[in-house]
Amino acid sequence: MPKVLIYATAKVIWTFLFYGTDNNENRAHVHVGKAGIVDLGKIWLEPEVEVVEKGELTDKQMAQIVEVVKKYRKELLEQWAKFKAGEKVKSIKVKE
Repeated sequence: MPKVLIYATAKVIWTFLFYGTDNNENRAHVHVGKAGIVDLGKIWLEPEVEVVEKGELTDKQMAQIVEVVKKYRKELLEQWAKFKAGEKVKSIKVKE
């Protein structure tokens, strides 16, 4: 499960990742959660940013995460392309 984006705020650290089994899916997406969450959210990256599954996240949390995904969509899509090609994916670390 490569972590592709670590987004830290004053209150929470969000982790965005791809599952190894995601390589079988053609539509780019990312999973997201934070410490203590087992059921992660899932967000499509294409053709538009769209919530697939909320997981254990609240509506407010998911709205905040969608804004982060929109902001870093280009970078996440680049990471997805590397992941699909079997290349090493490096974590992007952001502190707000």
